[in-house]
Amino acid sequence: MSLEVNIMAELKEAMKAKDEATLRGLRAIKAEIIKAKTEPGANGQITEEGEIKLLQKLVKQRKDSLEIFTQQNREDLAKKEQEEITIIEKFLPKQLSEDEIKIIVSKIISETEAKSIADLGKVMANATKQLAGKADGKTISMVVKQLLTT
Repeated sequence: MSLEVNIMAELKEAMKAKDEATLRGLRAIKAEIIKAKTEPGANGQITEEGEIKLLQKLVKQRKDSLEIFTQQNREDLAKKEQEEITIIEKFLPKQLSEDEIKIIVSKIISETEAKSIADLGKVMANATKQLAGKADGKTISMVVKQLLTT
């Protein structure tokens, strides 16, 4: 079942339950789907990979906002962002833990014969391809840098 169909079904349930936090998150996803489908070259379709990227983008935006609101002691707004992150992450594939990422990145480093931080680009290119949708870029980058500097 496509993401859009899932979102519409969840949206109906959230409306029936009068769950405002869930409605906010689902409406944000729906708006992004509509926007992505109307972009030039999309032909009214989004690939599964495109859906994952879209969801990751939404989560990243909210995490950035959450960080800002927390720094500014705006707990009311931070709470809303956290609620939306939880809703959006429900539709993402299970994210890998840092230890699982380290195992995969270590394998990539040995395959590419990377020796130092100068090989960062080569390792990151392979890591982001293999871990697409399973881990965010910031975590991947941190693990790669950590492994290449030790």
